[in-house]
Amino acid sequence: MTLRINDTAPNFTAETTEGSIEFHDWIGDGWAVLFSHPKDFTPVCTTELGTVAGLKPEFEKRNCKVLGISVDGVNDHMRWSKDIEVSQGHALNYPLIGDPELEVVKLYDMLPADAGETCEGRTPVDNATARSVFIIGPDKKIKATLTYPMSTGRNFAEILRLLDSCQLTATRQVATPANWEQGDNVIILPAVSDEEAKKRYPDGWEQPLPYIRVVPQPD
Repeated sequence: MTLRINDTAPNFTAETTEGSIEFHDWIGDGWAVLFSHPKDFTPVCTTELGTVAGLKPEFEKRNCKVLGISVDGVNDHMRWSKDIEVSQGHALNYPLIGDPELEVVKLYDMLPADAGETCEGRTPVDNATARSVFIIGPDKKIKATLTYPMSTGRNFAEILRLLDSCQLTATRQVATPANWEQGDNVIILPAVSDEEAKKRYPDGWEQPLPYIRVVPQPD
């Protein structure tokens, strides 16, 4: 199963460090970030999980829940969480899915169907492709995906920026240009007619090219 932007995020039930969840119900009417890890007690992932714990208030301000997944069982996650707190200064404060039978990582196309049915005996290298991030909207559709190698820690400031952009597109029908940051100018989506754009932006817009209409970021 290949997942693409605008596909419905596959639903699942799983055990986590905060109990059993049904994914779509857990998301509710907000946004969600699902990010995966190839194995517990791996160095780069340890830094990432601690970083996200420290950034949880930023995700909450955006009405976004965070959910981690690692290809090991919940008991291992609980032991790993102690290392995360000691080394990163932030305790795990969001659920981390246990996926010892590789069900969720296969469902999300992070491992092939023939990868086996257990995490036992598998090394991080065997699970190297379980390094993806999925941003999921209130409609349960995938809005963005990113996949990193095991050797590169994910930039969660960029993931927050990406989330901000996706939310602006969903609510304001604007796109964000290269290197956009909060408060920068944005681009009116091509799907918005000039007539509709005039209603939304009575002061007009800059138009450096016929197909680019630049306006200040809407409040």
